[in-house]
Amino acid sequence: MLIIAERINATRSRIARALRQRDAAVIAREARVQTEAGASYIDVNAGAVPAREIEDLEWAVGIVRQSTDLPLCIDSPNPAVLRRGLELLKGGPAMINSVTGEAAKMKAVLPLAAEFGCLLVALAMDDRGLPETAQKRVEIASKIVKAAEAHGVERARIYLDPCIQPLSTSPAQAEAVRAAVGEIMRALPGVHTTCGLSNISFGLPDRALLNRTYLACLIAAGLDSAIVDPTAEGIMDTVRAAEALAGRDEYCMEYIRALRSRPT
Repeated sequence: MLIIAERINATRSRIARALRQRDAAVIAREARVQTEAGASYIDVNAGAVPAREIEDLEWAVGIVRQSTDLPLCIDSPNPAVLRRGLELLKGGPAMINSVTGEAAKMKAVLPLAAEFGCLLVALAMDDRGLPETAQKRVEIASKIVKAAEAHGVERARIYLDPCIQPLSTSPAQAEAVRAAVGEIMRALPGVHTTCGLSNISFGLPDRALLNRTYLACLIAAGLDSAIVDPTAEGIMDTVRAAEALAGRDEYCMEYIRALRSRPT
């Protein structure tokens, strides 16, 4: 399962402060601990101050690349920032987070994914806003995939996000997203699915419990990537156990290996 590690995000006050103060130790530590926890990609969001986002991203990417050998995911709603991040990573694997089904976003971001040959997180929302049903999510996902393929971005590089909404305010959406994951994987063979997992528990107690339980449900539905904090309690154990139970870990070897590698 592809794990996109989310902790280096300027919406977190600690990261915003580190960007402002150029505290390399904080950024480097976040990169290292997420790598050690089992991340596949390190997400980097430097958008605390939009006017200096490119400058902050350049600095943060430099620190992260010194601290880990993992590939990076450039996270911004600004296509100019995405381009600059991809330029910094040119020659190596990279990911964009994200594009949506909005016409203007697809026009600006899909050519970048094609030009740089990177992976692409695609949110199942469009100019009408967030969808309410699984079927609408599939329709938007299909539209994005069709547009991406027209730009030369093959399905295997697309990670569709069905847009989790908080359980506390939209309880019916938890099941709609779970259903959408399975339907997207069936309707669009070759694509991947991912999610911003922590949205499910916003505003509720014991968020870690809800996050890892819902993640297990989504893996059972076919989810093969997640945007998560890999250092969170029990989250990577849940990934390994759920993948084994879903038949995606032959003879449970990854599950066994993970348990044996735990410190004694």
